[in-house]
Amino acid sequence: MAYSSLLSLSLCFLVFFHGCFAQIEQVTTEPRGFPPHQRQQRPQREECQLDRISAVKPNRRIQSEAGVTDVWDENDFQFQCAGVVAMRHVIQLRGLLLPQYVNGPTLVYVVQGSGVQGVVFPGCPETFQSSQSQSQSQYSHSQRQSQRDQHQKVRQIREGDVIALPTGVAQWVYNNGRTPLVLVQVIDTNNPTNQLDQNHRVFFVAGNPQQDIQSQRGEFERGRGRESSQSRRPVESERSGNVFSGMDERVLAEAFNVNTDLARRLRGEDDYRGIIVNVQRGLEVISPQRSPEEERQIREEQQQREFQRGSRGSGRYNGVEETFCTARLRRNVNDPSDADIFNPRAGRVTNVNSHNLPILRNLQLSVQRGVLYRNAIFAPHWNVNSHSISYITRGSGRIQIVDDNGNTVFDGQVQEGQMLTAPQNFVVVKRASVQGLEWVSFKTNDAAKISQLAGRVSAIRSMPVEVVANAYQVSREDARRLKESRQEVTLLSPWSRSRFNATEGNE
Repeated sequence: MAYSSLLSLSLCFLVFFHGCFAQIEQVTTEPRGFPPHQRQQRPQREECQLDRISAVKPNRRIQSEAGVTDVWDENDFQFQCAGVVAMRHVIQLRGLLLPQYVNGPTLVYVVQGSGVQGVVFPGCPETFQSSQSQSQSQYSHSQRQSQRDQHQKVRQIREGDVIALPTGVAQWVYNNGRTPLVLVQVIDTNNPTNQLDQNHRVFFVAGNPQQDIQSQRGEFERGRGRESSQSRRPVESERSGNVFSGMDERVLAEAFNVNTDLARRLRGEDDYRGIIVNVQRGLEVISPQRSPEEERQIREEQQQREFQRGSRGSGRYNGVEETFCTARLRRNVNDPSDADIFNPRAGRVTNVNSHNLPILRNLQLSVQRGVLYRNAIFAPHWNVNSHSISYITRGSGRIQIVDDNGNTVFDGQVQEGQMLTAPQNFVVVKRASVQGLEWVSFKTNDAAKISQLAGRVSAIRSMPVEVVANAYQVSREDARRLKESRQEVTLLSPWSRSRFNATEGNE
């Protein structure tokens, strides 16, 4: 009996230690910092039974002192399907978008203008510091210390920049350019890092913002009506303050070690400037400036490093080349020389994903920037592993989207300022007008892929000619023509009518 008990106890300890070692091995083999996306599965949604999609403009406008914020309808089924909320900030000269953070990872695209952006990573050091000037030499040490400033890294942003923001990380933006600064941003509320509900929530660190900026999906579901935003002082029941508004001023005074009058200012009770405020004398922050030659050299060195990292094989993030506090958050997609796909007769496509902007691996998001020349076509394709939310930045064109039943859920003209969603696996084709067509697509996967139906790397081209002939009930010659008549990749040049007729005549 004693031997049997001892044997059972030994087996229990063996199983216990085996489980512990398995856990240790799993932890030590996973990269730190950015959790692997294999463990973060996007939740399935029930709102993707779409029988009609629309190209829409924002339905709400929020007026601020130094700009406006336009918000797309989060109750639109196409946005609910993708699990995103979209908005656009137009920041006037010397306008400051107040510090804020949201409950989901965010991608920002700079449509127009230039400015300065600050992103505050929790626990990271203040690496930008002002130096002591000679004029301060006569002051005491304490006076000099009080006049110095230090803060976390700030970044110069300009037209064409794609900016990635992790969940819960605060940011502010200031327009120090010569034109209005226009930012389009998409917040992924369906991301695993958002452990709240699917509503979009903005947490302001300063100001007294209007309630209209918050998600109105809950009110819609409860059957409540919405009123358009007005530039007026909100009544008490409509007010939506910052994160300090609900705190006792004495507690704030003690936490910051200041008097209660200053602590009361943190709550922003009498601040009716909105979420974009005017900086009267301009904003002075510590920021290094680079010449165009330095910018070009840095870009070339960055491309060389990416090539070397890719040539070594896996290209897996190892946590050494980029720490969380110094992570690159920005990549510009306006330079034609950086295009991933280029056709001098059709246009170009530039992708920003986890391969060239590693932080996107954590956000599970990516961006595609497309430029179609006059009458050119973006080949029929489907998004293999993501939804695609497209914002038209310039020009116009025609887009068609087809669902799994072969039904056309969208067939119409799109123009600048509109947004529409192509759900995963729905087939999409784009054709530019005589004005050309430019867009930026936000995709819900850090390594988004497409599969084409026409062109040299298409699914049809990859099938045997006998399969094509029997599948479409055509001759072998016609099947070969379907496979090989287009030698271009992704971007298809305009197919002239005369050329088509000449080809028909030669047959």
